[in-house]
Amino acid sequence: MFKNYFKIAWRNIWRHRGFSFLNISGLAIGMTAGFLVLLYVNFELSYDEMHEKGDRIYRVVADIDTPSEKIEANMAAWPVGPNLQREFPEIIAATRVLTAELPVQRGSLKFVEPLAVAVDSTFFEIFDFQLLEGDKDEVLTNPNSLVLSETTAKKYFGEEDPMGKTLKIQDQGIAAKVTGIMKDIPENSHIQADLLISMITITQPPNDYDVQWGNYGPSIYILTSKGTSAESLQSKFPAFLEEKTGDGMREDKMFVSLFLEPLNEVYLHSTRGGAITGSMSNVYIFSIIGLFILLIAAINFINLTTARSVERAKEVGIRKVVGAEKNQLVLQFMGESIIICLIAFVLTVGLTTLSLPYFNTLAGKTVSSGIFSNPENIAYLLLLALGIGLVAGIYPAIVLSSFRPLRVLKGQFASGNKGILLRKGLVITQFTISIALIIGTIVIYNQMQFMRNQELGFDKSQTIILDTDSSLILEPLKNEISLLRGVISTSFGSSVPGAGNNAAYSEIENINGDMQVANLDLYFVDDAYIPQFNFKVVAGRAFSKDFASDSTQAMIINEKAVQLLGYNNPEGAIGAKYDQWGSKGQIIGVVQDFHFRSLQEEIKPLTMRMDRNATNLLVIKAHPQNLKQTLASIENTWNTIVPGEPFNYYFMDEFFDRQYRTEERFGNLFLNFALLAIFISCLGLLGLTAYSTIQRKREIGIRKVIGASVSSIVNLLSKEFIKLVAIAFLIATPIAWYAMHNWLEDFAYRIEINWFVFVLAGLMAILIAIVTVSFQAIKAAIANPVKSLRTE
Repeated sequence: MFKNYFKIAWRNIWRHRGFSFLNISGLAIGMTAGFLVLLYVNFELSYDEMHEKGDRIYRVVADIDTPSEKIEANMAAWPVGPNLQREFPEIIAATRVLTAELPVQRGSLKFVEPLAVAVDSTFFEIFDFQLLEGDKDEVLTNPNSLVLSETTAKKYFGEEDPMGKTLKIQDQGIAAKVTGIMKDIPENSHIQADLLISMITITQPPNDYDVQWGNYGPSIYILTSKGTSAESLQSKFPAFLEEKTGDGMREDKMFVSLFLEPLNEVYLHSTRGGAITGSMSNVYIFSIIGLFILLIAAINFINLTTARSVERAKEVGIRKVVGAEKNQLVLQFMGESIIICLIAFVLTVGLTTLSLPYFNTLAGKTVSSGIFSNPENIAYLLLLALGIGLVAGIYPAIVLSSFRPLRVLKGQFASGNKGILLRKGLVITQFTISIALIIGTIVIYNQMQFMRNQELGFDKSQTIILDTDSSLILEPLKNEISLLRGVISTSFGSSVPGAGNNAAYSEIENINGDMQVANLDLYFVDDAYIPQFNFKVVAGRAFSKDFASDSTQAMIINEKAVQLLGYNNPEGAIGAKYDQWGSKGQIIGVVQDFHFRSLQEEIKPLTMRMDRNATNLLVIKAHPQNLKQTLASIENTWNTIVPGEPFNYYFMDEFFDRQYRTEERFGNLFLNFALLAIFISCLGLLGLTAYSTIQRKREIGIRKVIGASVSSIVNLLSKEFIKLVAIAFLIATPIAWYAMHNWLEDFAYRIEINWFVFVLAGLMAILIAIVTVSFQAIKAAIANPVKSLRTE
């Protein structure tokens, strides 16, 4: 019996190849999109799950209350980690993790490693990153000890065994010994490192980081013993801080609270940020989109199958006359549904294999190296196909098996009102989703354009940044580069907009004459920095060579800092005293606020001071003409002054725009899935149009005989579907507005959702529907009426 069912199903699919292609391709595209979303969501949720003791690992973070603000830091003071491990027996181990760029050299090979990470010797005790060579208890115990990733080891040593060999590190060329080799850290870890260096290399004398309770730098992680309550442990921290640094907190007027973040919440759930962070809201959004696309694919299957129910009505009638039971017919049609889904499954495997590299590029990470890399992927996909086949095949099977043989054999079959309402409801559902996605795509695009084109308050065009890693070579380098043709100006800086800043403990005189304590962002610059970036001075003056005291006793602040200090206008802050990191002086100028961070964050108070020894960046303003030649000249100058050192540079505008790379990837993924959803919805609409055309073919024939034009028939068949799209638009508009309004809340500077966005989305949906419906409607309108009327 089952063999016979299979033959009938296959013959039916092959006889109506075009229709079957639409059905199978719609399912395959829907399942491919849904499966890619599943891979993405699983990858995001898998961050930091490779650690066996992950449920007992916590990140220690701090809230810092000052008279001016509350700082929610993703780190803690340098001494916190070692002292927590000593003071609390429930803490088995603690490690500090500090990421920085590190110059590394072996012979003629010289690189600046961007993912060099200083860690304590307990690092491998806490985390289960695989150590291929070396003893995990010994590899990081001595100063200048290095653990290299497999890739980094091959970069410097090729096929040689690196163990015991040395590399030169830092600008001074200090000899560091390779004590271990670790497997490359998986991409789904929020801690990333190509090279580990022992923390004692940094904290050993004469450095005194281990007693600097007011100095924040590394992230701190702890491993607790089994059964330890994080809440109970956390409740002991206030007494711990009071004992260690209570007097210091009161003196500095900076009161610290420590908290524990579970490791598995750091990447997706923490609001404190970090070097690598994800977005749980994006995971939710893509999960919903994936489910919607699968829903649309299932709806298509129902519509396209019931659209052919008229053609199969007589087949069902004959089968019932010769004794077929309803349950046998249900089984047959369910079997056909599953066969179609299994064919779609095979096609989905091929589509996913082809599209996965492109999807990884869109996501900006290797979500999956291949569909066959994990056997569970195939199993999930097969279950998905079978599930869709069963769920989506239930309604068509019941409808087809319920035909009354006497009526259908007399040609009196007609679909009931419930069936028509269901099919229309399904199309409304499809286009509600599609219109909502169109609105979302337009809003995301507009927000991205707004962020790219927003007035930033400074000039970043044709600006080249050289990272010298040292202030010693800046002066001769600047002097030589300034003389090059194509170079407009040069300046020094410790940072540039879009990069990280020093957070400096500051005391500044406020409007009441009190020395107000605050933790403020700090740029070290020279006298050419402000005019080079075209920052607008709104009060006082910029730094100048004409005033010798500017290099030691002068500060410039932005308008946000003026507001923080309580002054009614920028002029009021001029002359205010400051005490910052051991430097004392007065404010000489105020610059207009500019965006030195992403537009997702509000502009913060900023201070600027001159200190040649604290700067390591050379900022070069170049003519737009012959930029390649100018770059070549700069590189030649670099190689002359700093021979053998790698020439590292970047353009300011590209660097600043990197801040929005995550949002751009989100937007691109959203757009691609929206297009897929719209395409699959069009297939569903095509199916309903085909169904309606079959139902009304005799009416169309009669109208043509009595003189109806092609355009009038197309209009007749199209208008009811346009109504469905209009209803979908009314439903989708408030839903999309609410969803995108919430998404925009994550941006400190954002667009307003204009009414035109909804009008545009509605017009696009109607146009798409008209084009889709017209294809089938025109085909019916130009058909020979004799064929449709010959049975009358």
